[in-house]
Amino acid sequence: MLNIVLFGPPGAGKGTQSERLIQKYGLTHLSTGDLFRKHLGEGTDLGKLARTYMDKGHLVPDQVVISMVEDKINSTKESKGFIFDGFPRTTAQAEALDTMLGNNQMKISGMIALDVPKEVLKERIKERGKTSNRVDDQDEEKINTRIKVYLDETLPVAKYYENQGKFKHVNGVGEIEEIFQEISEVIDSY
Repeated sequence: MLNIVLFGPPGAGKGTQSERLIQKYGLTHLSTGDLFRKHLGEGTDLGKLARTYMDKGHLVPDQVVISMVEDKINSTKESKGFIFDGFPRTTAQAEALDTMLGNNQMKISGMIALDVPKEVLKERIKERGKTSNRVDDQDEEKINTRIKVYLDETLPVAKYYENQGKFKHVNGVGEIEEIFQEISEVIDSY
């Protein structure tokens, strides 16, 4: 089973590349953003709780995220594997994910980080905000907060997977197809 963590700051292109990887490798997309929107749209208790944090540009607490992720994994056990898009965001989440996967005789194959400069990220997020109706993509202060939170709190997750020998960098700036080919080469090496 192929389980890939696609890693990078907001606006790095994780969603765009995930779509292509799903088609090529037959993986199930697991995006915490999508899970949050599903729960928010359905008005679940988890969704309401997540909203209070997202509206401030902060990370949703681990237990809420892990509950959503575990539910998704358990409901798609027939999958060839998962592409984790935007999760795990903290070392504690990475540890919890490894434990949960291990309990199901699964593991993370590798983490691929999309590297994109801060100014490019801001431009991409603002552009996405024009078409996505995502309020958090339209507010400069929230964008800056999300990038800062990523740098301060999420970046250590890369070190966690690097210590396991599962971490690779990919340049996230350029033509979508070129970035996809570089990611595919990394995945094909697993």
